[in-house]
Amino acid sequence: MLPLKQSEEALKDKRRLRWACRRGMLELDVLFEPFVDQAYDELSEEQKAVFRRLITCDDPDLFAWFMGHKKCEDEELAEMIRFMLLRVKV
Repeated sequence: MLPLKQSEEALKDKRRLRWACRRGMLELDVLFEPFVDQAYDELSEEQKAVFRRLITCDDPDLFAWFMGHKKCEDEELAEMIRFMLLRVKV
């Protein structure tokens, strides 16, 4: 079990992350929010860093990448997008 201080910090980080996943587009909300709830805790620290980088991207780019309208040139981000699409069934 995590020490209380560490688990409290993890909860605060997760709340911040959930807030950052609230996008301006419903299509992105239905991908990001369930992913954080269902799969984020299982990611490695490196994958978590990639995910945090992904959510800093602009909504139009995210939408185009997730919908397959445009290829994400960053291979780490592209791999996270593929992983998310496999994990979150919409």
